[in-house]
Amino acid sequence: MTRPRPGDDRAVARSRADAGPTPTSTDVRRDDADRAGHDTQRRGRRRHPTGRASCAQAPHLAANASGRCGAACGDTSERTGTVPVVEISELSVPDAWVFTPRQHSDSRGTFLEWFRSDALTEAIGHPLALSQANHSVSRSGTLRGVHYAQVPPGQAKYVTCMRGQVLDCVVDIRTGSPTFGAFDAVLLDDVDRRGLYVAEGLGHAFIALTDDAAISYLCSAPYTPGREHGVHPLDPDLDLPWPAEITPLLSEKDAAAPTLREAEAAGLLPTYAECQEFYALLRSGHALGPASASAGTGAGASGAGATAGAGAGGAR
Repeated sequence: MTRPRPGDDRAVARSRADAGPTPTSTDVRRDDADRAGHDTQRRGRRRHPTGRASCAQAPHLAANASGRCGAACGDTSERTGTVPVVEISELSVPDAWVFTPRQHSDSRGTFLEWFRSDALTEAIGHPLALSQANHSVSRSGTLRGVHYAQVPPGQAKYVTCMRGQVLDCVVDIRTGSPTFGAFDAVLLDDVDRRGLYVAEGLGHAFIALTDDAAISYLCSAPYTPGREHGVHPLDPDLDLPWPAEITPLLSEKDAAAPTLREAEAAGLLPTYAECQEFYALLRSGHALGPASASAGTGAGASGAGATAGAGAGGAR
């Protein structure tokens, strides 16, 4: 396994939240006429409320020395008297959320709503301005990340696994953040079909646990090469919980990425203050659109269609 330059022995200062997830919910009810004929029985698969894999399902998380498996394993309880479309939980990394959809199965197959704008808006306080949709297919062991874009406008992502299984990590790379250097891990698969929202300024990475793992992204801004950056996903200071039994396969670009400490020293990371200011603008409805905020990078933006296969909005 190729690892980054280890740097000095100091640990990156980080504050990992010990408290469990902060759940919220949406009372948006499904339209019975549109959903007629679909079974409302939910899947019985056990997961953390946040979508983090339970110890039994992801032993590499349970065995991780930092103990980031999170809250006690168990089923989430169904709210009495409502028929929720989706369960919403915030991760221990602020401004990242997991959405677990209600699935409806019968003899024909399964129906679900894998994205609901109203549910996302309830959680984050503003709608996702869809600018680009990406799709990647990865062989087992493919490790993509840790990717992020300059803020503003950055690039928020809503990620879901259409086929197979991936271990997805969100990393707080915002300098000055109370949880700088912290991460949370979520198992995304084609069984529970969770969606993961990653706000602008956060780092995002995943490793494919199966062959032909297919991931779809809804992105708030188009891919702009000059504003895309990365942190090495094997940075020992980050100590992300990639399975020890899988040899990671990295792109040349990701293998050459700086460590978190090196990126911070070079001034490449977004700041917590500028991210919070941008989130406030989004909630107020006064944020610049992706095209305006990316002014001066027209060549990259206009070439997004031609270069998406090479960069795919930071998913390469």
